[in-house]
Amino acid sequence: MKGCWSRSAAGPRDTQCSDRSPALQSPFPHRTLWGSVGVVLLLLAIAVSAMVLLGVKRKHPQSVLQVVRVTLEEQSGVLLNHSALVDRCHEVVTYYVTSHTNLTSAVLFDMKNGLICYKPESRDACFLQKMETSDFENVHTLLNMSQHKVNHFWLPGNKTRWQTEFLGVLGGSGVDAMTLEEPLQALCQHGPIYWARRADGPGKQRLIYFCIDICFPSNVCVSVCFYYLPE
Repeated sequence: MKGCWSRSAAGPRDTQCSDRSPALQSPFPHRTLWGSVGVVLLLLAIAVSAMVLLGVKRKHPQSVLQVVRVTLEEQSGVLLNHSALVDRCHEVVTYYVTSHTNLTSAVLFDMKNGLICYKPESRDACFLQKMETSDFENVHTLLNMSQHKVNHFWLPGNKTRWQTEFLGVLGGSGVDAMTLEEPLQALCQHGPIYWARRADGPGKQRLIYFCIDICFPSNVCVSVCFYYLPE
């Protein structure tokens, strides 16, 4: 808005005008404000993402695998070698047992789900068994020893206690591999899966099909023998 005034008393007419319009405000303060808000939102997003990632890592800890060797020196001088893959985070121990005929069988102990899975080298099938108190005790000795970074155990044959367990296979009780957890699925993905239960023995009418010898650091060796129960 412009205002004009005149002066004519003692001289030539003089007219002056003044510009009283308000000054235009600079847009820079608004840009600075929105820029600051954007930076704050970005920092909040980064903080939330970091918290989510930390929560996922705590919920699903990374597996720390350790290979432990168990060697039994029998009284005849023959060595029986086992290799155990120990996953303490998920409480899974997988034994790889080599027999006298150089056949390697896998035995997986899933302590969280209370299951044992046997995968004989000479068979296409897997056999599931529910863990009992003695099984938990034997596997715990291996977990405790591996925690102290012990990688090799020597078991003297004259001080080792042998046990024999008989498992009757329920041939008509097939198990869907998709109902099992990941370690069991990976081990048994290429063959049928059957339940097996502990029994007193096959009797005269049943034949033992195969046996797997498993030794633990507690100076205990278990010979697990399988036979098929009538359907």
